[in-house]
Amino acid sequence: MMQWLNNLFTEQTPLQALIVLSLIIAVGLGLGKLRFRGVSLGVAFVFFAGILAGHLGLAIDPAMLAYAENFGLALFVYELGLKVGPGFFNTFRTGGVRLNLLCIVVILLGTAMAIAFSFIPGQNIGDMAGVLAGATTNTPALGAAQQSLAQLGQSVQDAALGCAVTYPLGVIGVIIALIIIRRLFVRPCDMPRPESDEANHTYIATFRISNPAIFGMSIKQIVEIAHCHFVISRLWHNKKVVVPDSHTVLHEGDRLLAITTDTEAPELRMVFGTQEEKDWNRDDIDWNAIDSTLVSRHVVISKPGINGRKLGSLHLRNSYGINISRVMRAGVQLLATPDLVLQLGDRLTVVGRQEAIDEVAKLLGNTDADLKDPNLAAIFIGLVLGLILGAIPIMLPGLDTPVKIGLAGGPMIVGILVGRFGPNFHLVTYTTRSANLMLRGIGLSLFLACLGLDAGAGFLDTIMRADGMLWIGLGFLITMIPVLIMAPVTMRWCKVDFGRASGMLCGAMANPMALDYINGTLPGDSAAVIYATVYPVTMVLRVVLAQIIVLTFS
Repeated sequence: MMQWLNNLFTEQTPLQALIVLSLIIAVGLGLGKLRFRGVSLGVAFVFFAGILAGHLGLAIDPAMLAYAENFGLALFVYELGLKVGPGFFNTFRTGGVRLNLLCIVVILLGTAMAIAFSFIPGQNIGDMAGVLAGATTNTPALGAAQQSLAQLGQSVQDAALGCAVTYPLGVIGVIIALIIIRRLFVRPCDMPRPESDEANHTYIATFRISNPAIFGMSIKQIVEIAHCHFVISRLWHNKKVVVPDSHTVLHEGDRLLAITTDTEAPELRMVFGTQEEKDWNRDDIDWNAIDSTLVSRHVVISKPGINGRKLGSLHLRNSYGINISRVMRAGVQLLATPDLVLQLGDRLTVVGRQEAIDEVAKLLGNTDADLKDPNLAAIFIGLVLGLILGAIPIMLPGLDTPVKIGLAGGPMIVGILVGRFGPNFHLVTYTTRSANLMLRGIGLSLFLACLGLDAGAGFLDTIMRADGMLWIGLGFLITMIPVLIMAPVTMRWCKVDFGRASGMLCGAMANPMALDYINGTLPGDSAAVIYATVYPVTMVLRVVLAQIIVLTFS
């Protein structure tokens, strides 16, 4: 019996691999729930459970270990890209360039420190390239540095050892730095707003027609001269409320309820004439109490045939006499313009008579049960495309070896593109929030368990080398100092809240574990969106710099 049990845990079979990885993940997640002074490491504890298991002698077949690690990482970053895709390009346009520049500063600070440390007696740039790769949890950078070292005829072993001993503190160092920053530097005004406020991209107001220039004009004519986006939900004329269409004529004294954006509201005020003072953007507005003839309901798109179609192509207003005022997608309120491409899971705010809304609900589906099953085909198709993209060699000027965005970069980029543009090609990409979180959690847990198990076997032996403790200390400085410097700079000088700053720093350090910690402690997905915004630049720049510093300072 004891021999059978011993073989179950030590004989390297597929069953043994499943048992060992599952045990590591279960123990790590259990310990991750423990809190010390209000701080919990969460899923990152799986990594340390893996190190402990490796140190105790547990091991699985190397091929299975590599497969599970790579699959877990690819699944995690693809699902992350899929989740943030709908809001990615808007974020990039509104602040992505600035955040990428801040990310580059973080990277350059760490690289400069590694170059400076290479002048310590007994150290060289090859060792420090490995330490830098481990301190920033960036194994593609290690591979690039090793290729350059091999080109120069130098040993690549010390670079690999430097990465191995600094990687664990590289994982946990960013989390520690973010905890310190939150305790010492973050003020209440630096915290991200609740998701319901942060994601509200619409602005609602009532206007009274007092601009003589538009008296007697139809809404269609006003749209043509206004050059701003808006939707009129209700119109009060002669004490009667109606749902207007594009041919409705506006008269002096008419009141209307309009939905626009924050930036275009002032222009709309000039067009109509007078804005009433009532705040229509509060969460406690009872829209059905505004009048007795019209009601407001949320209708969810659950019919696959609607996925990818433009809102205007459905002709809902002309066919049913209703108005779509807003569209809620992935926690973001969007203006219901005719060109808006609809997706499964979108929640439409429909205004009109009850019987008309019932007909619209039948057309769109309005069945939450139909959305509970994720489209697994889209997930695996996206993974295939992402892995292919990550494997494409890219030649850059001045470098002899091609650069690849790698296993993490490719699936993330494809996930972003599929999440944003998939519905345009009628690709069903919708998954419930719980399904997305579960897939991300499974992927990250697998990745961390394998990573820890692989590092744990020779971890103490490497530390006991003459340079081992020095490398750990230098790596920890490379991890901590750029983060501790740039976080206050980002929040104070660049007026970025702590959530976005954390996402930028996690992306700059290529640290999905720290990102998962932030996602678990802050509201909303702003950190994840920013992480995805800066991650591609991080991957390419770190790979390129690893080769440049080796070739320049060797």
